[in-house]
Amino acid sequence: MLRTFALTSALLLPVAALAQPIQGLYLSGDVGANFAQPLQTSHTNVKITTDPGPVGIAAVGWGFGNGFRAEIEGSVRSNSISGISTLRIDGRMMPVGNTGGDARTYAAMANIAYDIPFHPFGLPLTPYVGAGVGYAWLDLGNATGNEPAIFHLPNHNTFETPATLSYGSAGAFAYQAMIGTSIPIRILPGLSATVEYRFFGTTRANVPEYLTGSNGNTVNGATPSGHSSAGFETLDHAVLIGLRYSFGAPPAPVPAIGAAVPAPAVAQARSFLVFFDWDKATLTDRARQIVAEAASTSTKVQHTRIEVNGYTDTSGTRQYNQGLSLRRGQAVAAELVKDGVPRAAISIQGFGETHPLVPTGAGVREPQNRRVEIIIR
Repeated sequence: MLRTFALTSALLLPVAALAQPIQGLYLSGDVGANFAQPLQTSHTNVKITTDPGPVGIAAVGWGFGNGFRAEIEGSVRSNSISGISTLRIDGRMMPVGNTGGDARTYAAMANIAYDIPFHPFGLPLTPYVGAGVGYAWLDLGNATGNEPAIFHLPNHNTFETPATLSYGSAGAFAYQAMIGTSIPIRILPGLSATVEYRFFGTTRANVPEYLTGSNGNTVNGATPSGHSSAGFETLDHAVLIGLRYSFGAPPAPVPAIGAAVPAPAVAQARSFLVFFDWDKATLTDRARQIVAEAASTSTKVQHTRIEVNGYTDTSGTRQYNQGLSLRRGQAVAAELVKDGVPRAAISIQGFGETHPLVPTGAGVREPQNRRVEIIIR
């Protein structure tokens, strides 16, 4: 199975770009199938079962560039009613005849989501999790069925006759949780496909319930009828596919024609690379060893200068990365001086996120791009 997954992923790679955090405005749309659990009242005197049905979701959101996103969404779920059962006076739950109609749920939600900076199997997939709260309307307006009913008359007598059972609509607090993954699509920077599982639920919605005599019999010239309410709680599972478009995505990286590149090293030049942890300008033990090797080499060869050039990956803003690259260069230069290199022989430059060793899109934490290069000329 792993081999099949790897082959499928390899086929996806030509149309996918490197995953990167969303920054700025985005729009998304999802469609799929929802599988609603039975609607039933707290005392189980009414139970409505439904078939799987469609679900559609549209959202507008904002990405903060660090993996977190906030969004507002609207959704609609629809399920055909497959059966209605009611509690009879003998204590049994019995099915209602001639059931039909749909159970529809409309919701407005506010969500928080987090894009996890983890790419399974090195693929350009970005898993994400999220949760939301809001308000939902359960609409059973066209749900119907027929059952015998007992109506209580004003003179305290009862009147039994076939009746039509019907419902209205009501709102309730709603909540949801989601887990999924996105796949950026190369043909349009900012466009991603999504695959998602979502759980959706509501607190109890007190839906109006009506019973109306259906065989033409009247009492005092009026058709017997009754009105009550049923408190239904919605619990729903959905599998979704969709598209998301981020307006703040940078253009797809292309090879720069005629761009300035580091000059080829001459025969006597020596180069050393010192790597850093994400968002750090402090030297690790391994980094100090490399700096010590560079300092030792500088005493064994003739040189006119020692260049210390700092770089970052593309996560963070350009302005912040420029300062971080300079701080990394200064940390390496200070260690060279500590190891005996004259400060006057050292030049320090910060290049920010430019000249990456591994070309990436914006917002990618690439370890090989978090570096300082020591060049002895």
